[in-house]
Amino acid sequence: MEYSLTNAPVVLNSIHVIHQPVAIKGKLITALGKIIGTPIDLQNECIVYPALINIHDHLRGDYLPRVGPPEGTFYLNWSEWDKDLKTSDVFKERARISLMDSYLLGAYKNLFSGVCTVNDHFPHEFNEPFLDKLPVRVIREYTLAHECSSFDLKWGDGIVIEHRRALKRGHPFITHLEEGFDEESQRGIEILTEAESLDSHAVLIHCIGFSDEDIRRVKRAGAHVVWCPASNMFMFNVTCKIRKILREGVNVSIGTDSTHTGSVNLLEELRYARSIYRTMYGEDLPARTLFEMVTENPAKALRMDDRIGTLEPGKYADLLVVQQLDEDPFETLLKMNLENIELLVLAGVPLLGSDRFAALFQRKEKDYTRVALKGYKRTVLGDPNALLRRVQENVGYAKVLDYMPLQS
Repeated sequence: MEYSLTNAPVVLNSIHVIHQPVAIKGKLITALGKIIGTPIDLQNECIVYPALINIHDHLRGDYLPRVGPPEGTFYLNWSEWDKDLKTSDVFKERARISLMDSYLLGAYKNLFSGVCTVNDHFPHEFNEPFLDKLPVRVIREYTLAHECSSFDLKWGDGIVIEHRRALKRGHPFITHLEEGFDEESQRGIEILTEAESLDSHAVLIHCIGFSDEDIRRVKRAGAHVVWCPASNMFMFNVTCKIRKILREGVNVSIGTDSTHTGSVNLLEELRYARSIYRTMYGEDLPARTLFEMVTENPAKALRMDDRIGTLEPGKYADLLVVQQLDEDPFETLLKMNLENIELLVLAGVPLLGSDRFAALFQRKEKDYTRVALKGYKRTVLGDPNALLRRVQENVGYAKVLDYMPLQS
């Protein structure tokens, strides 16, 4: 089907907002500024964005409630949290759910918040069996380490080998880094440098132990930083030196981490990021900057900016259409909730939509169901209602997951 979205502001990127049609055919955006195919009139009630990108999640860990340090205390490094998680009641409860359903929960957490593309920070052998069955794009093109320390979880084949693969394949090399305050954790940049693995392929998650010199070295190397403020504050009562990182000109993206420590979805993480920035520095973090951190910045870090992150002819038709809540389209993104999403499209395939877009869901090759999302009726790819029922049957009670506010 070829169609055009008309009569709405279209946010092409963080600089350019047009009030012209955007045309879609197959997987791609085919034109801007002219109507091609069937016009869909948005009646100046909506805003069209690039679909959001969640650069850091652990999909099988998207379960609730959170697991954290004893009240009034905080962790020295991530390994203390890992021990608490694996001995917790919620971990035992989560184990009653199949891995497939755990991955589906993580996928719908993202889908319902306007995310089309996710990085699931696990080794390929962990997630590969599930990716083709998920309703969102989970990237396959990456190499990784768990963390740059002797007590990491030994994911992949080691920093040097994984980084060399990234260079050979043109992929990002992704790792947690300096997620703690012990002496070894705070040597993360030195460890990467010694391994000759600090460069533009490096995507560094958390970075709460960064010194000012670490930040300068990251900038000189062209590496990328992933900020997960809600998870950081919950576990450590501190986050990275985000203002210095931004002022140094480092490419920064925002990720949720799993819901075991982070926000319930990317929309809440954006709001939390703005709030904690105001608390830390007494000044605002512009909505436009936050928009960049979940669109074009992660696309660049993941080396996918030729395909996603902005709206341009020839790129994937990854689109998010939202009810307009503010005259400033970037402020609308910070104000929106799940029920304000009118349409989400992944490479031309509609994932979620209101009745305004009913014609787009008449695809015989796709299975859609109807849901009541906070009482608002939507059509969605797959069957999250059945998923939630299976989860509740497996755990033995009416489990509530805040990122899936579905009503029967």
